[in-house]
Amino acid sequence: MNAYRPIAVIALVAFASLAFAGTALAQSAIAANVAKPVSLPDIAIGSAKAPVTITEYSSMSCSHCAAFSQNVLPMLRSKYIETGKVRFVFREFPLDIKAAAASILARCIGKDDSEKYLGAVDMLFKLQDRLMAQTKDTLIHVGKQYGMSEQDVKTCEEDQAQFDKLNADQQYAHRELKVTSTPTFFLNGVRLQGSMSFEELEERLKPLLKK
Repeated sequence: MNAYRPIAVIALVAFASLAFAGTALAQSAIAANVAKPVSLPDIAIGSAKAPVTITEYSSMSCSHCAAFSQNVLPMLRSKYIETGKVRFVFREFPLDIKAAAASILARCIGKDDSEKYLGAVDMLFKLQDRLMAQTKDTLIHVGKQYGMSEQDVKTCEEDQAQFDKLNADQQYAHRELKVTSTPTFFLNGVRLQGSMSFEELEERLKPLLKK
């Protein structure tokens, strides 16, 4: 037997259901846009079948991004990425020309090897203050650690096509994903802006892993 419910209550429930559905659809659309292939090959580690994908937009000149790379990512890697629960995607969102130059160098070093790329990124983050103060010398120094000559680094940094792709990807992230600052994270399409501790990130992850 159906109980009587006032029209106002029915309308409220229907509105709430529609709002929830709209939010879910919007989130699904954002997730689809995040997952779309961009101009530069994705830097990704972890199983493609992982139930959660974390996409980080990062700038080499961002101190919070450096802190995440050094303090949070290693724990995320050991507890969730290497156990097949999380796929981690790193994308560049350079806030200045120095960060863009560092990203291009990491691309030249890594080529199609995500681990090698992230290793170069980690080194650049550790040398962030030096990178900002003495950009050219720091890029040459990091390049040498990976077997690149000074000329190799110069040739890498003069690859306009790479810079154009980097810029196109950044514009896409800004326009379609509303990325305006770094770090910005997407957890299965949910946008999170600003730095996070491992504990804060884990708190966001656990509900997604239970689904």
